[in-house]
Order: sequence, then structure tokens, then C-alpha cells
Amino acid sequence: MEQKEYDFIISTEEKEARIDVFLSKKLGLSRALIQKLIDGRSVTVNNAAVKHHYWLKQDDRVIVNIPPPKPSKVAPQDIPLKIVYQDSDIAVIDKPAGMVAHPTSSVREGTLVNALLHAIGDLSSVGGELKPGIVHRLDKDTSGLLVVAKNDKAHLSLQKQIKDRRVKKIYRALVFGEIKPREGVIEKPIGRHPVHRKKMAVILSGRSKSRHATTFYRVIRQYKKYALLELDLKTGRTHQIRVHLSYLGYPIVGDAVYSSKKNDIGANRQLLHSYMLGFEHPATGKYMEFKSDIPDDFSDALKRLE
Repeated sequence: MEQKEYDFIISTEEKEARIDVFLSKKLGLSRALIQKLIDGRSVTVNNAAVKHHYWLKQDDRVIVNIPPPKPSKVAPQDIPLKIVYQDSDIAVIDKPAGMVAHPTSSVREGTLVNALLHAIGDLSSVGGELKPGIVHRLDKDTSGLLVVAKNDKAHLSLQKQIKDRRVKKIYRALVFGEIKPREGVIEKPIGRHPVHRKKMAVILSGRSKSRHATTFYRVIRQYKKYALLELDLKTGRTHQIRVHLSYLGYPIVGDAVYSSKKNDIGANRQLLHSYMLGFEHPATGKYMEFKSDIPDDFSDALKRLE
């Protein structure tokens, strides 16, 4: 990709605005990114470098040079990938269980990002060199839908929709137990487990940091020892569904982290699936909604319960 240049002449209506605020709105980029460009002398006013708190004057000429994104340190890999939808701004992926979203210190290959770089190529840079395109994640053993961004403007729009709770995320899960009541809401704060630092937990005291979390649930089908649930995620805390259901005493079948219960239906991973995803297209504003059937191993487990 080539360097992009933008040229603005400040009008009467646009004067007396901070340059970082003005450019953030004009270009659809975060203020933090704009400030980096200003500090790196990629922004000039009347051919001179300025500070990011510069106040614009009428007839100022603002030139912005956005360098091409740095090549990713992650290697593209030809990994089978189910792309449900894509255009010049976004792609919706149906992630298989067992795939990590992005490289980590211990996992460098075989991730969703490796597959995306091969199948799609250009991805947003907001998330950094190890997370290009990644707007939100699914746990390794959670299957189903997620959206990735192909450019920074789309990434920031989707990120804001998630922050404002305007993204619809519906999951399906098979859990242990007889669920009563058959539908309800779980509102319990979630934070880092005070002892097991790789786990999350419901934190009710003020001793540890926690964040508000809300999950709506509904029983789709009650079996003898198990239940199939539909879950509406209103917040996006780490491991939220798994932690909330475990806290209520209805852990997800196959969850090796938040459940010690053994299942007799052959499930060898957590049976949690991102079933529906809805959001406004970052460029057109049109609401889009996608659905994904539960994968074969999940479906086979349900058949054993029939």
C-alpha cells in the first residue's frame, strides 16, 4: 500500500478547533493515532510542524501524510478459512473450534491472523502488529462468527459499536444441570481471579478490580442432565459466558477451565458457539446480521442426548 496524503484548507466554520480533534473527525481515525502522526511530523500546518494541541485558524493549510502500514511480523499461512461475507471494509469469519485468534508468545502459527493474512491480505493496523484486523475475539475452543476489519476506519467504527453495546452477539451453549428459571439475566462483575491469574472470576468484593458484566439466557431445550441455552451477550468481558454460567452452577460442557464435571456425551472441548452476529456496516451504516449453524461436534453431542 502507498502513502496517503490529505490536504485541508480550514474554513470559517472549522477554525478554533484543536488539530487532533479536527483530524480525528475528518479522517475517522483515533485521536491517539492522529497525535502519533503529529508527533512524528507527518502533519504540517502552513508547511510547519505543530503540536497536537494546536488551535486551527481560518485559511490554515493542513497536510497529513499517512505512511503505509508496516509489514506484519506474522507470516501468512494457507489455512482453510470459512469467510461468510467480505467487502472492501470488513470480513465476517466462521471460526472453527481449536483456532487461536492471534499469535501470542507461545503460539506463533496456525492462528486466525495467519489465515487472514493469506486469504485477505490487507487488514487494519489499530490492534498492532500481532493483531491486524482483530476487532473482537473468540476463545480458542469457541466456534462461530466474528468480524474483522480491513482498514483502520472500519476498525474504529466497529470498536465504538462494541463499546456502545450496539453489536448483537448471540451464542449457543450446552451446559450441565436443570436450569431454573428457564430464562433470566446474569449481572455479576467479572475480574481477574485473585489466586489463579490466568482465570477470570465473579468478583463481589472490592478487594480486586472487576467490571460490570451482563448476560441474558434462555433455555432452548432441557434434557435430563443437560440444557441447551441461547445467550445474549450485552458486555464483552473475557470468558464472560463461561464465568457467569459456572458461577450459577451450570458450567459449559467440556470447559476444562471453569468446570470439573465430566460429560458422558463425548464432548472434548467447551460446547460454546457464536451463533448470531449483528452490527452496522462501518461505511454504509446499514444493519447487517449473520447466523452460523452449530458445528458437527456440537450437533453430534445433541444427537446423543435425543
